Amino acid sequence: MSGIRVLVAGASIAGPALAHWLRRRGAEVTVVERAPELRPGGQAVDARGVAKDVIERMGLDAAVRAACTDTEGAYSVDADGQVLETFRADDDGGDGFIADIEILRGDLSRVLYDDTRDGVEYVFGDRIAELTQDAAGVDVTFASGDRRRFDLVVGADGLHSGLRAMVFGPHERFLRHLGQVLAFYSVPNEFGLDRWLLEYQDQATGRSALLRPIQDATRAMAMFYFPSADFDVDYRDVAAQKALLRERVAGLGWLTPGILAHLDDTPDFYLDQVAQVVMDRWSSGRVALLGDAAFSSSPMSGQGTGLALVGAYLLAGELAAAGWDPDAGFAGYEARMRSFVEANQEIGRLNARSRAVPGPEAEPMPDFAGDWFMELVGRAINGVELPDYAGLPDSGAKP
Repeated sequence: MSGIRVLVAGASIAGPALAHWLRRRGAEVTVVERAPELRPGGQAVDARGVAKDVIERMGLDAAVRAACTDTEGAYSVDADGQVLETFRADDDGGDGFIADIEILRGDLSRVLYDDTRDGVEYVFGDRIAELTQDAAGVDVTFASGDRRRFDLVVGADGLHSGLRAMVFGPHERFLRHLGQVLAFYSVPNEFGLDRWLLEYQDQATGRSALLRPIQDATRAMAMFYFPSADFDVDYRDVAAQKALLRERVAGLGWLTPGILAHLDDTPDFYLDQVAQVVMDRWSSGRVALLGDAAFSSSPMSGQGTGLALVGAYLLAGELAAAGWDPDAGFAGYEARMRSFVEANQEIGRLNARSRAVPGPEAEPMPDFAGDWFMELVGRAINGVELPDYAGLPDSGAKP
């Protein structure tokens, strides 16, 4: 066992997934999370292609599938609720528009936390306040005042990563707004939803409303997309976000008035820009980034969770294969992930463009029926090799 000490910032999906693999490779892992506890609920996230292989290698396939939303498919509907298109969860081998592994972000986070909490130190309600690195390690001061030294630090703290801003520069250098804003929150299931997602798109205004099932059949998850050329609302100012949502989806039609009626009493409201993180490098010295903090592909790609899971596997594996040398380990991780990330970010940009408001200044709509797009989808789902890292320490390997 290596005894290497690694600090991971963020306990959503990328952080606990990385903790799983670091622990199996012999590292001593601490995960710090600024929230006081795991955040429940959230958007439904998917696992496709190689991401499902990673889940199986983690030994968590049964646990993940047991927590899935059990969504059978999706209907695209018009303003009167008439079905326009149907997408089934078993389309494309379970890797289609609705994946056969679809789970609320909070539920997947719980599965990963339960898997790692006995062998990983979790510190909730705290964050990295200061960080100084040298050739041999990283000195970290936490907001609580605690001071500790680690061999490596990884930021898996999301789109608005505090660690990224601290080490690499301000958010504006790396965030790429895709012209859309996303909001979601849970509502009582008074709409007759039964294991099928419903989506209404108003092509003339570029707005859409969705209702999707969750495991608790008495409730549903509501989602809205609306166009916005920029985004200047504080992502922590919930009152301002709700006011913005009401303003931008007024008059949308379909079931929107009934969904908005629950806006003030929902326990889990979320709104943020649809954005990507684009960086030339995901590491600096002994500090690296993972998941949305490094390479957010946006919800428009449907692959953020897949990137996080695959990235966690490769980052831990490449570090261990390099004898925990950060220069070699981080370089191997970036080399293996880069084209996979770029394919998924291209999917996200194309899907965002397809929702743009029609007009003389708008870019042409993508031809999603073309062979080029199917080739791109293939690279975005399966376009990365997963080495078996034979010969490396693996405390969780099956006999």
